[in-house]
Amino acid sequence: MLDAIRWDTDLIRRYDLAGPRYTSYPTAVQFNSQVGAFDLLHALRDSRKAQRPLSLYVHIPFCANICYYCACNKVITKDRSRALPYLQRLEQEMQLIACHLAPNQRVEQLHFGGGTPTFLNHDELRQLMALLRKHFNLLEDDSGDYGIEIDPREADWSTMGLLRELGFNRVSIGLQDLDPAVQRAVNRLQSLEETRAVIEAARTLQFRSINIDLIYGLPKQTAEHFARTVEEVISLQPDRLSVFNYAHLPERFMPQRRINGSELPAPAEKLEMLQRTIEQLTAAGYRYIGMDHFALPDDELAIAQEESTLQRNFQGYTTHGHCDLIGLGVSAISQIGDLYCQNSSDLTHYQNALAGAQLATSRGLVCNADDRLRREVIQQLICNFSLKFEDIEKAFNIDFRGYFNELWPDLQEMDDDGLIQLSPEAITVLPAGRLLVRSVCMIFDAYLGQQNRQRFSRVI
Repeated sequence: MLDAIRWDTDLIRRYDLAGPRYTSYPTAVQFNSQVGAFDLLHALRDSRKAQRPLSLYVHIPFCANICYYCACNKVITKDRSRALPYLQRLEQEMQLIACHLAPNQRVEQLHFGGGTPTFLNHDELRQLMALLRKHFNLLEDDSGDYGIEIDPREADWSTMGLLRELGFNRVSIGLQDLDPAVQRAVNRLQSLEETRAVIEAARTLQFRSINIDLIYGLPKQTAEHFARTVEEVISLQPDRLSVFNYAHLPERFMPQRRINGSELPAPAEKLEMLQRTIEQLTAAGYRYIGMDHFALPDDELAIAQEESTLQRNFQGYTTHGHCDLIGLGVSAISQIGDLYCQNSSDLTHYQNALAGAQLATSRGLVCNADDRLRREVIQQLICNFSLKFEDIEKAFNIDFRGYFNELWPDLQEMDDDGLIQLSPEAITVLPAGRLLVRSVCMIFDAYLGQQNRQRFSRVI
């Protein structure tokens, strides 16, 4: 692992393509309206029979202020009273889903995302956690991974104390960039002091893990100034870091139209930002997990990767991929066995469906045999940077070389370029190719040729 990642500018220029992030395969682009609430209920019954543990995702869409770069499903409002009817609909959704599960299916993982989950006041947060404990088997011994996304501008010591009391033990903090000029350009003014105060509270209250999100490629960013942000973040010693490439897609995400395209850094400048960030984080002892994620060596993700047990799902990299994932709230995605399904992304449609005692499932997909096979191949590559053909052949009763014979010229070219090492027994993603692992996964994506690549961000 000492040479876990190596920067190769020529390789990056050749393979820096637009493509999926593979939080699922097939990706959400393939979801269709043929899948609905009946399919979800059928999958829940299968989950109950198999007694599989659960991962819950709860989407809180509200934000008091708009961040221009944001591509999340959100509702911008100063009206805090809008939270109450939403919580009422969430409770109805919990009731409709939980009655199809077994009481002893443990919730090993819980995550609140958004939006801004701390848009909810303290009473509402208490109410929401009480509802979750009423309808699902949440763990009481602090052994689960219970995380929440935090905007330091919307949280203080008392908020952090409440979250810890309610059972949360992980926090993910949006920071993006500390440069005031960049913050003004994206309408997110947030001081280092605000961020540090939340982190100090989390440490004092014995939260188990702290993640910080950064974004490179924002307007007015420079490699020199972003390096200062990274330096400050390293001094905060988060357990994990996510360093995302900003994808400027104003035709898809309306808030991004407020960003002045002429102020975005040039591709060469973005590359320099990422290269310097990797050098800084590596020198500080962080491991490259993959797909923009870094972690300290004693973090669960780093350990799981060492032990080849790391997995990936809609929560990102996880040690809980064996759980059935149930998404609650507007736009939330569930993954239960071979079913993917998503709630309506329109808040009014979501709330109206549940007001009529109907689930808000609007689209999804049921994996076929080829999907399951390719999903496992992509999972192994993106999590472990390696793939043993024998493992796939035993699991799916195929001849790997024969099944993927038409892909061999592309794989051989990647081998020739030094991206991967291709042998008769395995594929190994080399240190110079690990930043580009998405490009390797794209080779195995049966749907990618049918899709508009402009829907996706570039690898780097």
